[in-house]
Amino acid sequence: MKSLINATIEKNSPILKRLANNFTTDPNEKDDLVQETFIRSLKSLEKFVNHPKIVSWLYVIMKNVYLNKYRRKALHRTAEKELTLNGQNSNSRNKAESKFILNDIENSIKSLSEENYTIINMYLEGFKYHEIAEYTNIKEGTIKTRIHTIRKILRKKLTVYMPN
Repeated sequence: MKSLINATIEKNSPILKRLANNFTTDPNEKDDLVQETFIRSLKSLEKFVNHPKIVSWLYVIMKNVYLNKYRRKALHRTAEKELTLNGQNSNSRNKAESKFILNDIENSIKSLSEENYTIINMYLEGFKYHEIAEYTNIKEGTIKTRIHTIRKILRKKLTVYMPN
């Protein structure tokens, strides 16, 4: 079965690289997009090995990978702006301080357990609750509770940045 999956990947890689033109012109970013698409599809790829709509299915995955990456960048920009302007004059903080704050946020997220890290990371990337539940094999209600709890934990770890 592995060789069939490898053959499917090799056969569809050039097609996906051409389709990646819809999202970016950077060759490295195209390669990353194709690679991430296949990584995300590996879980179910064997079901689609000889399926006539495999390219359509992979394209949808690619589109979601690209959109999630775009959302994550937008979320980081928003978080950085909020932290930079959090009740203070924008001139009172510099880029270096903003980088420290962003590093503290990233380190706080990375300090979570592997399962909680996966959950919050997927949530921040824009995945829906049911998608996170399906991926982690945890009930959707539990995912909602976990996200709420994780946010409280992160808020507590980052209280130094909260306004008085």
